[in-house]
Amino acid sequence: MTSPLTARDRAKAERADALLTEAARLFAQRGYSGVSLEDIGAAVGVSGPAVYRHFSGKQALLGAVLVKVSEDLVTGGTAVFESTVGDDERMRALIGFHVDFALSNADVIRVQDRDLAHLADEDRAEVRRLQRAYIDLWISALVALRDQSLPDDLRLRVQACFGLINSTPHSTRRASRSQRSTAALLSTMAHAALLS
Repeated sequence: MTSPLTARDRAKAERADALLTEAARLFAQRGYSGVSLEDIGAAVGVSGPAVYRHFSGKQALLGAVLVKVSEDLVTGGTAVFESTVGDDERMRALIGFHVDFALSNADVIRVQDRDLAHLADEDRAEVRRLQRAYIDLWISALVALRDQSLPDDLRLRVQACFGLINSTPHSTRRASRSQRSTAALLSTMAHAALLS
């Protein structure tokens, strides 16, 4: 039986989450090489050395950011897949989930696109494993709608769809469109691209 979290445990978990959020934001703005542990610590009101209470270093922090986002995608995507009935509805729900995720997590997606090479080998392998699981989940949904397609074609369609969705938060200006209208347009385009 696990003991209940103390106030200190909760504060430590909240600080670790804040470090992950700020690390993603700073890595997205400046790139992995342009950010120090002192920068990340200062962003949450602690010294650089205090970050070591939560993470063994900057590379470990990057790994935690990218492994967590990959886990969140697999967990969320699986929940959507399992809770949806009907092939087209399932595909649309997965698209909606990913669009919402991309629009809400643009910093992390930018970091993953640019800084994956800076991961430790173990973290890179875990991120790649999780990415494959997420792609396979989408392929399982898509095969029901395109059962004559070859596996390589399905994989290409899914990866191209991710490219469309993931790149958009970097290139659109929030002031020019609402997030809701951007999400609706992206979802329509992604669905059309997958099934064209």
